[in-house]
Amino acid sequence: MNELSFLPAVTMAEKIRAKNISPVELVETHRAQIERLNPRLNAYVELDLDHAREVALAAEKVVTRGDKLGPLHGVPISIKSSIAVAGLRHEAGTCLRAGVTAEEDAPLVARLKKAGAIVLGTTNTPEMLMAWETDNLLYGRTNNPWDLARTPGGSSGGEAAAIAAGMSAGGVGSDGGGSIRVPAHFSGICGLKPTPGRIPSTGHFPVSAGPFALIGVVGPMARTVADLKILFEVMQGPDVGDACAAPVPVHWPNVEEIRKLKIGYFEDDGRTSVMPQIRAAVRKAADTLAGAGFVVEPFRPDGLEEARQLWHCFFVSCGAMLIHPMFRENDSDLSPTLKQFLDMAAEQPEHSERTLLDTWIQRDLLRARFLAQMEQYPILLCPPAAITAFRHGERQWKVEGKTVEYFDAWSYTEFFNLLGNPAAVVPVGQSSSGLPVGVQIVGRPWQEEQVLAIAAEVEQSLGGYEIPRIAP
Repeated sequence: MNELSFLPAVTMAEKIRAKNISPVELVETHRAQIERLNPRLNAYVELDLDHAREVALAAEKVVTRGDKLGPLHGVPISIKSSIAVAGLRHEAGTCLRAGVTAEEDAPLVARLKKAGAIVLGTTNTPEMLMAWETDNLLYGRTNNPWDLARTPGGSSGGEAAAIAAGMSAGGVGSDGGGSIRVPAHFSGICGLKPTPGRIPSTGHFPVSAGPFALIGVVGPMARTVADLKILFEVMQGPDVGDACAAPVPVHWPNVEEIRKLKIGYFEDDGRTSVMPQIRAAVRKAADTLAGAGFVVEPFRPDGLEEARQLWHCFFVSCGAMLIHPMFRENDSDLSPTLKQFLDMAAEQPEHSERTLLDTWIQRDLLRARFLAQMEQYPILLCPPAAITAFRHGERQWKVEGKTVEYFDAWSYTEFFNLLGNPAAVVPVGQSSSGLPVGVQIVGRPWQEEQVLAIAAEVEQSLGGYEIPRIAP
């Protein structure tokens, strides 16, 4: 095993600054890992390794000259293919956009490159991002590096698999209903869903606008919380193309500020059963934080079921209204996963102007009530999903003697898309079958720094990332 490809991104950058390793060495290390594992994982849809080596050579000269280096100088990263990277395919997994390439970098990509990061390529997604399993007709399915018969999740499944398997030091996903956090949980890595507008979604396809701007975000994915922090710090900041953007300054809280945060935790939402191993992980994280001196109490917020239903009205109903007309004359281009999504959505009544407006108003009123509860508990600790990584094609599971349906399994992430909370997932162990298990840490809007601080506490105490079975 080449241990260089599994170093944290912040350690890679430190070693480059100290001239202990070179950017070229890192790119070539990742090239070897990609050539060995990507044929089995199918995480990348397009690679730009020759250009990455050229950028690395230039980055090496900068180090030699002793010039000032960016915080990610020479660090190899990947980008979800729904996010624009100049010159690379920008297809979002759909045949309708086959061959479409981005003309310019999304603002967050430009910021990462300015910080010195080197883009290795772009990663796989389900068609139009509308699934928690990464599979499409353009590139096929992506496999989980812990078990090839299982999915790494979706829609940022290619990104999660690449990072978990040491084929990327970190990168960027997007999340409208758990699409960063579920793959992080399934693949044993870390992921952050920020507040809408904290990191600009400009350059993402589908476009984040209308009701989707309220629930859909882009955010960092990595193997460690420290890497999430540096990626977040580089990417954050307003952009005119993001409808929710706001000029929120970065503030990393000190130990005293963090210790004052009261934490509420819940093992289930009262509706959807949760695997015992995931319940145990939430309890273990809660006990660990209590042992570290935090005030941690059982607390299930009111309004979770209403949040689930309203999220469904936005993401599923509105999503189908936008997507289905695109395929009226191209039914053969529909991937099975997107067809399943549209069939499920078709069972629901379409929105009228009145119902969409009512949904929007109900969401805002619920959000106000929910955030009032978080005045008492600024941090929430809960499951990231009802299950661990599932086998390709599964859509229903028996959990605690009850049937858990496909949409319901991810309600634990959907709540916080609807409500606009920042939330991170951190790996804390494995299930009895050897699959990764994560926990979710949720904060108040615009308080990503608090979320990441608590996530770091959990990671430090419970071990964090482990190398997947097939990766060494």
